[in-house]
Amino acid sequence: MLRVVVGLTTAGQAGIYLATAKAPTIATWAFGLPALISGALLLAGLLTPGAGAAAGAFALLMFMHWTPSSFPAGTLDSVAAVLLMADAVAVVLLGPGALSLDAYLFGRREILLPRSE
Repeated sequence: MLRVVVGLTTAGQAGIYLATAKAPTIATWAFGLPALISGALLLAGLLTPGAGAAAGAFALLMFMHWTPSSFPAGTLDSVAAVLLMADAVAVVLLGPGALSLDAYLFGRREILLPRSE
């Protein structure tokens, strides 16, 4: 569920950014298109660690206002960008989950912790 929320938020914000950019430049597309792709990859659960890192970077750049063109009203504010960054870090550290293309293609991993006696 966390992966889907981060993917939808990232893809949605990137879509809004690209659709409402006034006079989009190559820099605008270079910023927005990878964010849109990373959101779609997170939704599918494919290449989750890399897509989560890209989504976190997108949220960080939005938080720092280091974007090629300004975001329109109604997009993420600073608090929401921080929460998106935290969620993206959690997705990177937790992995894709059982219901993902990563689990289907590469198999699930089981981590066994030794018992301390």
